[in-house]
Amino acid sequence: MTKRELKPVNYVAYGLNDVLGAGSMAVISGWILFFYTTFCGLTTVQAASIFAIARILDAVASPLIGHISDGLGKTRIGKRFGRRRVFLLSSIPLLPSFALMWVSGQEYLYYLVTYVFFELLYASVIIPYETLAAEMTDDYKKKAKLAGARILTGQISAIFAGILPSWIVGIAGGKDSASTFLVMGTIFSIAFMVVVFIVWAYTWERDPAERPEEEQPDENWTLAGTLKSLFLNLSSTLRIRAFRLHLGMYLGGYISQDIFNAAFTYFVVFAIGGTLVIASEMMALTYVAQLAAVAIAIPMVVRFGPAPSYRVAIYFYILGILGLLSLYLLSDGFSQYWLIGALIFAGLGRGALNYIPWNTYNYMADVDQIVTARRREGSFAGVMTFIRKATQAVAVMFVGIVLEAGGFVSGAETQSEQAITTIAATLVIGPMLVLLLGFWVSTKFKISKETHAVLMSEIERFKQGESTPSTSENQAIVEDLSGWPYEMLWGNNSVGKSVSEAGAPADGAPRTDSPI
Repeated sequence: MTKRELKPVNYVAYGLNDVLGAGSMAVISGWILFFYTTFCGLTTVQAASIFAIARILDAVASPLIGHISDGLGKTRIGKRFGRRRVFLLSSIPLLPSFALMWVSGQEYLYYLVTYVFFELLYASVIIPYETLAAEMTDDYKKKAKLAGARILTGQISAIFAGILPSWIVGIAGGKDSASTFLVMGTIFSIAFMVVVFIVWAYTWERDPAERPEEEQPDENWTLAGTLKSLFLNLSSTLRIRAFRLHLGMYLGGYISQDIFNAAFTYFVVFAIGGTLVIASEMMALTYVAQLAAVAIAIPMVVRFGPAPSYRVAIYFYILGILGLLSLYLLSDGFSQYWLIGALIFAGLGRGALNYIPWNTYNYMADVDQIVTARRREGSFAGVMTFIRKATQAVAVMFVGIVLEAGGFVSGAETQSEQAITTIAATLVIGPMLVLLLGFWVSTKFKISKETHAVLMSEIERFKQGESTPSTSENQAIVEDLSGWPYEMLWGNNSVGKSVSEAGAPADGAPRTDSPI
């Protein structure tokens, strides 16, 4: 069957969804704790608990959404609207709920409910969306371009997330107020509705006839059956070695930014004598640097591979963090030029760390396919988001608890020396520890253009009925990526199978179920 050709409009449309994906998260991670503690009367622990509760609920819901999307093509709705894209279409009228999060003067329960609702809505869009690159093409370079389009768009939207408060304050005559954030939330809500519709209109899914046999429509498919097999799919994804390493790199890059973003506005306002406007402008500058870094990282990853590029990005990010530490320790007063320099270095590292995991994610289903002989993009998207959201909840809750324990007082115009020291230590030590963990994991990650080509060629051999590797070198590559002996690949294992399914190995292959 002839595959559809990816045109520039499809790359652009696919990338636009990160106005919602990265844009909303940039607004939330950069401003929500500050908004809650400055304009809503919440303590840092209360504010962080809202974030943590929403993330934990989202972490539970996300893999379920991914698993449902894998099987939705077997239903009447899925056959008509697509198993992935139907989620995008149904979310559009609900996206204005983002603006409701930014209404001041409400009680704790109001902020908890509005935040949780948007988080679950966000997951119902992002999880199916994250599978579309693998649905639309199998080509390594095209997947890299789709990932690049997504991250570039996300960085542009993040720039607006950073600079909008400054612009709104300027239009309002220099007055910082809660209305600044409500206006920002309304602007982004409108943008979310527009871009999700464009994504729905200009993307597509793999033709049902091209899916493996076990993914073909089953009239007996039910939600109860999906729930029953959910845990099996989730746990089985972690039995793929490349995916475990990918998660380590992903979390190293993103959790370091969660901690940094949660503490940054406090650091500018209280530790180095800046203002909300300066914090907004500097946050936008960081995202500009990130945008430039993504443009550099796209060809860099293709040429040198994701793992070496990832380590270079960590060097830049750490240099930026050390620059901020120097500003706090050595400067006699606020130095905007020093701050700009530090944030450019940090932004260059952060941008590449944002792009690289989403580039490598697009190949996880390929590694899984050689192990299971199945395509499970939705399950991988769900697990990835589950772990990401759960750890993000812990990270932000940690920041809130640390700040309050360090003497931070919500709503105060100035803070004690102890509180200021705690803010600076959180901004520096937290991100660096997580970055070093990601660095170590990257030394073991071997996916590249060359190894992916080997992987796909071995998958084709299995499809043709071959059961032995083409060369010993190719065998070693595939075993390193999958974490399984070659003779146990292509379904000759228990990965993703029920007990009854796992009982009889395919093709009579021996089974020890001892992954590499």
